Amino acid sequence: MDRNSAIGMVLIALLLMVYYIMSPGPQPNTTGKADSTATAPAQPTEPQQVKRVDSLTIKSYGTLGAYLAGSDQTFAVENKDLKLQLSNHAIFKHVELKHFKTYSQRPLYLIEQGNNAFGLKAQYQGQNIDLYQLYYQVEQLKQADSSVISFTAQLGADAFIRHIYSIPDKGYQIGYRIQSKGISFGGNNLALTWKDPIALQEKDLKDSRSRTTIHYYTSNGENDYLSESSDDDKALAERVKWVSIKQKFFISGIIAHQSFSGGNLRHSTDQSNPSVVKDASLELYVPTEDVHTGKANFTYYFGPNDYQTISAVTPGFSKNLSLGWPPMLWINKWMVIPVFKLLEGLVGNYGLIIIILVLLVKLLLLPLSYSSYLGMAKMRLLKPETDEIRKKHPDNPTQAQQEIMKLYGQAGVSMLAGCVPVLLQMPFFLALFSFLPISIELRQQSFLWAEDLSTYDSILNLPFEIPFYGSHVSLFVLLMTASTIIYTWQNNQLSSVEGPMKTMGYIMPVVFLFILNTFAAGLSFYYFVSNLVTFTQQAVIKRFVDEDKIKAIMEENRKKAAANGGTGNKSRFMAKLEEAMKASEEARKAAQSKKKK
Repeated sequence: MDRNSAIGMVLIALLLMVYYIMSPGPQPNTTGKADSTATAPAQPTEPQQVKRVDSLTIKSYGTLGAYLAGSDQTFAVENKDLKLQLSNHAIFKHVELKHFKTYSQRPLYLIEQGNNAFGLKAQYQGQNIDLYQLYYQVEQLKQADSSVISFTAQLGADAFIRHIYSIPDKGYQIGYRIQSKGISFGGNNLALTWKDPIALQEKDLKDSRSRTTIHYYTSNGENDYLSESSDDDKALAERVKWVSIKQKFFISGIIAHQSFSGGNLRHSTDQSNPSVVKDASLELYVPTEDVHTGKANFTYYFGPNDYQTISAVTPGFSKNLSLGWPPMLWINKWMVIPVFKLLEGLVGNYGLIIIILVLLVKLLLLPLSYSSYLGMAKMRLLKPETDEIRKKHPDNPTQAQQEIMKLYGQAGVSMLAGCVPVLLQMPFFLALFSFLPISIELRQQSFLWAEDLSTYDSILNLPFEIPFYGSHVSLFVLLMTASTIIYTWQNNQLSSVEGPMKTMGYIMPVVFLFILNTFAAGLSFYYFVSNLVTFTQQAVIKRFVDEDKIKAIMEENRKKAAANGGTGNKSRFMAKLEEAMKASEEARKAAQSKKKK
C-alpha cells in the first residue's frame, strides 16, 4: 500500500465513521357499488363483552349517545399478504404479516391483541367525544377485487357516521374512509391519535432501537424524521401527507389522500422493558371540512420496508428505506437493489448472491484496480531510490519528500495513481455499508454458520461486554480483519511508504473490527469475500504487467525530463503540492533560525 493509497483509505475510514455516527400503488376502491347479493352482516370472532354507560351520559350526547353502550366484538378478514381483525369500534385489533416471522419464529404482528390504541376525537353538541369509543353496526361487503367492512352509527334516516375499510385481495395497503351526513362536528379538525408500543421482532434490541423512528412527509415534498438515537418529539404546523412508524424491516403508516392539517409526533424508549423497542405516539389533525364533504380518505400501510414495495405506495414513501446520500443512493437504487432482485429468481442462496455481487462490483471497478496496480508497480520499482533519499535526509522528512516527488515527476509517476482509484471506489463501499444492514432480503437468510445474514454472526458469547465492541465475537468480522491485515502487510513489503502512514494501514482494520462487530453478517461477509477477490485480482493483473517494460518507459521519461532541465511534466496539483511543501520547509528553517538567535 503506497502513501497515496493509505491516504485514500484513511479518508474512507474517516468518512465511514462520520457516516456511521450520522448513520436516507393504486388505492383500493371503496366507492364502487357493492354486489347486493354479497352483502351480509359480519360475524364476530371473539366473545362479547358488554359495556354499560349511565343514562345521563347517554342523554348528554343525544342520539349519538345510544352508541356509547354495547358489546365488544371483533371481525376477521384477510388477503394474500395480511390477516386482520377489526373491532366494532372501527379500529384494528390484529394486523399479521402472513409471509414473515419474528426472530423467534412466532407470527409477526404489527398490531397484536389490541396493543395499539387508536382515537378519533371530535366535538359534538359542544362536548368532546372519541368516535372510536362508539359501538358501530357492522356490514361486510365483497367487491370484485377487495373486501369491504363498513362501521355505521345511524342517527336518523339521513344522518350517520360511517367508517369504511377496503382490503384488496393482495398487498399491504388498506383503504380507509370517514363519512358523515346530517351531523355537524365543531372545530376545525378531528384529532386522529395512534399509540404503538413497538414490539421487538429481531435478534438485536440495540440495533432495532437505533433504526426505529417516526417519518413524515409534508405536502410541499419535504421528508424528515425524529431522532433515531434518542427520545424525540415534533409539533407539525405544516400540512402533512403521510406519517410512518418505521422499524428496521417493517412499517406501519397512514397516508392522507388530501392532507393532515398538522399534528404532534413523539417516540420514547423504556430501557427497562426489553420486549418493546420504542413507544410511538401520533396525533394527526383531520380537517373537519374533509369529513363533512367526503374527502376524508386515507390509506394504511402495514408491510415490509422493501424498496420496490414501498416505492409504489405514495410519493416519498420510499424515503422510509435509508439508502444513503448521492451518489451512494444512486448506486443502491439503480445497481445493488436491481441485482438483488434479479438474482433472487436465479439463485436461492443469499450467501451466493453476495459473492456474485462482489464479482460484479470488482468487474465494474477493474479499470480502476488495474490503474492502481500500475501506479504501485512504478513506485515499487523506484523503492530502492526512494530508500536512498530517505537515508540522505533522516532528520528532514520534508526535504526527503520533496526529492521523492521530484524523482516521481522525472519518471512520469503520478502521485495520485494509488489515491484516486481508492477514492473512486469509496461510493460503492459506502453504498453497501448503507444497504446491506437494512436489506430485508437478507432477513432470516442463513449461510454457513450465520443463522441470519441481517444481523451479527456470533460464534462466541462473552460473559462481559467490551466497550465499543460488544459481548459477542463475529467470525466474519474476524476473517475480514485478518484478510485486510494480510493484504496490508503484503503491500507494505513492496511499497515505499514508511513511518506513520505504514502503521495506519494496520490500525484501520482494527477500527473496522470494532465498528462492524455488531453489524449485519452479510456486510462483513461481503468485505471478506471482496478481500479474497482482491488477492486473486492482483495475482492475475501481475501476470499481465511487464515490469521491465514499465521500467524502460520510466527511464525514457527521465531522459526527456533531463532534456527539459531536469523536471518532468507536472500537473497543477503536483505543482501546488510542491509549493506547499517548499513553503513548509522554509517556515521550518525560519523557525529554527529564530530559535538559535
